[in-house]
Amino acid sequence: MAFDEAGMAITIDAEDHPADIAHALSEIDPGEAWKLLCALPVEVQAEVFGYIEPELQEETIEHMTRPQLTALITEMKADDRADVFNRLSEEQQEMLLPALAHVERENIRKLSSYEEATAGAIMTSDYATLRADMTAKDAIAQLRREAPDKETIYRTYVLKDDRELIGTVRLTDLILAPPSRKVADLMDDDPVYAFVDDDQESVARTIAKYDILAVPVVDAQHHLLGIVTHDDAMDALEEEATEDFLRLGAHGEITESVRTAGIITLYRARIVWLVLLVFGNLLSGFGIAYFEDTIAAHIALIFFLPLLIASGGNAGSQAATLMVRALATGDVRSRDWGRMLGREFLVAGALGITMALAVSGIGVFRGGPDIALVVASSMIIIVLVGSLIGMSLPFILSRFNMDPATASAPLVTSIADATGVVIYFSIASVVLFT
Repeated sequence: MAFDEAGMAITIDAEDHPADIAHALSEIDPGEAWKLLCALPVEVQAEVFGYIEPELQEETIEHMTRPQLTALITEMKADDRADVFNRLSEEQQEMLLPALAHVERENIRKLSSYEEATAGAIMTSDYATLRADMTAKDAIAQLRREAPDKETIYRTYVLKDDRELIGTVRLTDLILAPPSRKVADLMDDDPVYAFVDDDQESVARTIAKYDILAVPVVDAQHHLLGIVTHDDAMDALEEEATEDFLRLGAHGEITESVRTAGIITLYRARIVWLVLLVFGNLLSGFGIAYFEDTIAAHIALIFFLPLLIASGGNAGSQAATLMVRALATGDVRSRDWGRMLGREFLVAGALGITMALAVSGIGVFRGGPDIALVVASSMIIIVLVGSLIGMSLPFILSRFNMDPATASAPLVTSIADATGVVIYFSIASVVLFT
């Protein structure tokens, strides 16, 4: 029996769902977690291990012997096996490979060779195939034999002898068809597929768009290499979403759980952007210094400065967030920038006018009609400019093949702040000194 951080006893049972077991193990020391896992059948160990967070997997492996690791890896699904292998040190990889059977060894080498964040990196080789000349009866018999070792048999892939993908067939159609009916007559000969070097996010969107359980992955000659299942696609989308959220917050990448990440890891992930934004914010200081005479003559202007530049930054952050999300989901493409710019101009103008009306009364109270005019007109222009900056940056970054999420809220805010200072005091100089 093991205990979690709160002192509660942790017990696991082979009848529990693997995801629930993995969650329970994440609450205790990796060494104790492995002791509990050892009490389970090896096939259950392998399934549970696939649900464990990567950093805990690495720590747990440190407590395994070579035979234990070999047995675990052998029982795991092909794609999970390759993921675990990639997280091993070179020394651990060299120790493991000779102990594996030839088939598992070559499968690992193949799946782990594909570039990160591509279809090849998240696909599995555990899929079922049929020949076009088979009858429905023979096809069902073959699927019955192969089912225990495959990710899914609800849709099977029809191949030529050279493994070229020529169609897919649903299990439902095979069951309902006359036993003598040929697979060629039942299959969809124009299947949805992805290329092995396609981005994992686009593959996930394909699965969502066509509402399918898996998408086949092919090479340039349309030879079937593997399939990406819906659960792996969901994991890929979660990974991409996490990356985008971190970038939107001007945050570096964190490859482990925030709960267990060390102080140095969290420091490194945040310090670079914060230092860069410090120098970016100096632009606002230079703008204020340039208009010192205007400020000295009308000290009431200072009261409205935080309000105005914050409004521009907030409006810009809203626009940037909307566009980053729209570009990420494919709802908006780079060629839509002109149309989106015109619409954002109208929306931001309406927002600016509304906000200007809201603060104009305060302007009259604090500094009189002239100050109110400066504040109201500045609010309209600052919100308009901030929104256009926030909306445009993701398009610009996308145009240069950079991640639109790099147009993070702090970055947009820093640019909008500096721009807002110049706009505000420039309007004040014109209105109050002419």
